Amino acid sequence: MKHQHLVILGTGGTIAGRAANASDNLGYTAGQVGISELLATLPVPPGAEPVISEQVAQIDSKDMSFAVWATLAGRVSHFLAQPDVQGIVITHGTDTLEETAYFLQLACNPAKPVVVTCAMRPATALAPDGPQNLLDAMAVARHADAKGVVAVCAGTIHSALDIQKVHTYQLDAFSSGDAGPLGYVEEGIVRLVKNWPLANEGRASSAIKNIVELASLAEWPRVEIVMNYAGASGTVVEALLAQGVQGLVVAGTGNGSLHHALEAALLKAQVAGVPVLRSTRCLNGRVLPKPGDGIPDSKGLTPVKARVALILRLLSAGQG
Repeated sequence: MKHQHLVILGTGGTIAGRAANASDNLGYTAGQVGISELLATLPVPPGAEPVISEQVAQIDSKDMSFAVWATLAGRVSHFLAQPDVQGIVITHGTDTLEETAYFLQLACNPAKPVVVTCAMRPATALAPDGPQNLLDAMAVARHADAKGVVAVCAGTIHSALDIQKVHTYQLDAFSSGDAGPLGYVEEGIVRLVKNWPLANEGRASSAIKNIVELASLAEWPRVEIVMNYAGASGTVVEALLAQGVQGLVVAGTGNGSLHHALEAALLKAQVAGVPVLRSTRCLNGRVLPKPGDGIPDSKGLTPVKARVALILRLLSAGQG
């Protein structure tokens, strides 16, 4: 029987950040420490096989790009296909982690675990949280039944479908909202409270084909997010239509409610052939559709995840 390896892919982020002063948790530069250096500081669990590490990118995740997504999805797909790879861990910045995780779930549809982890403090902090998060992520990736894209932060396991960043500074910065977390990592032991997310059977070959096509794309569909608020108008939507936007997501108030002027502009966009999805700016809950709604809801997706879904929908329709 072949030994099972973990693959660790680095993309930068705060977990790889450096500051001039160890007491500075804000004035750091992200993406400075290489993945091999991060791994060198960790204890090796007894009996664990050596990991394979690769630096895919070295960026602050606020600057995440479609090009990095395509490269990352390609490497994830490559390693998932290796029979001696048990799972993958990705180090990532917190700012766009939820978007990358959801993108990888849709694009790669993994039957093995792909665990995204992060940090809220840089590697140079007096008490960095990255090493523990990375150890916890590796424990999840080694779990015998683990599958799908999940995120691990502050000892909590979140599904890529539900995770949101909900705090600007605290170490436990993520939530799964109403859905709740998948489980917890306690002293290296995984304790589940929900089932692992399931891969969609039969989609693996199409996912691999999609990733190959993503890597060759010169341009991705332009999908923008607009928000409803007091005194909103349709001006931004009209400007985006004039600039050739290909899809729109609206973060509505409450149950996806929209100012009449903004709604009129979005309905006009739909008539012009631009698909629109309606989400909510509320942290918890989802848009519950009503009879007669003129704009389709996002099926529970947050605005940023609805944007990812719409981009991939446009690509599959050949509009990218």
